[in-house]
Amino acid sequence: MKKASIILSSVLLLGLLAGCGSNNEGNKEANKATNAPAQTENSTNAPATEGKYQDGVYFAQGETDKDSGWRSFVKLTVAGGIITEAKWNATSATVPVDKVTYSEEGKYGMKAGGAQSEWHEQAAAVEKYLLDKQDPKDITLDQGKTDAISGVSIHVSDFFTLADAALTAGPIQVGPYKDGNYHAEAAAFDEHSGWKETADIVIAAGKIVNVDFSGVNDKGEDKKQNSIDGKYGMKAGGASSEWHEQAALAEQYLLDKQDPASLTFNEEGKTDAISGVSISLKSYYDLAAQALEQAK
Repeated sequence: MKKASIILSSVLLLGLLAGCGSNNEGNKEANKATNAPAQTENSTNAPATEGKYQDGVYFAQGETDKDSGWRSFVKLTVAGGIITEAKWNATSATVPVDKVTYSEEGKYGMKAGGAQSEWHEQAAAVEKYLLDKQDPKDITLDQGKTDAISGVSIHVSDFFTLADAALTAGPIQVGPYKDGNYHAEAAAFDEHSGWKETADIVIAAGKIVNVDFSGVNDKGEDKKQNSIDGKYGMKAGGASSEWHEQAALAEQYLLDKQDPASLTFNEEGKTDAISGVSISLKSYYDLAAQALEQAK
């Protein structure tokens, strides 16, 4: 009787082990059928179940690309330890609005150049990828591009590099302004110069991230571009630098100070506070203040 019991117990044990093995194989096949990744402790493809970041707003801005003239920035929002919003955008010294807006307005022209979709549409797909992965390092790049995101042909290295830099640096103190593009212009064309001055401000994370001082004449020409093209002729008239070069210094000063009231002017509207700038700036800083009033 004892011998029979031992044999019966062995048969039952073998049956249980076989059943477990069958269940494991079934799970593997189910995973294959649904394309589910194997869940291991070190898997980087598993969706985030617990937040690992400190709540707050994160921001990073890159350097200006020498070829395109665009300067990328990334803004991330973390809530409950998880990245809940990711924004990729850029600014340019010669474009009054941010890159997303410029693309939405049809002015960036990627589809006209043969691309499958516009820049802002591809950027949105890149942002979603980060929200899904929750890790800017969870991407394979080849010369700044990736095959991991369907429909994306643009260079994406800026986004993931800046997102990683922002998360590494930690949450920031958001500035006092509302994000967006803000514009102000003179009431009329100047009777002496013929230009109607303009000021355009881009705000991100509540702070000024781009300033564009320029103007337009009755021919529709842009003052800054006119100077870049060598038509304004300040150096030919004896100035140390061209108008757009001095305007760039004035723009950078406002970026640094974040407040147009930080600069004082003499009765001619000029200032000694910015080295290398001899042009009148008061009217531009007044316009900047008007633009920023809209952002409060």
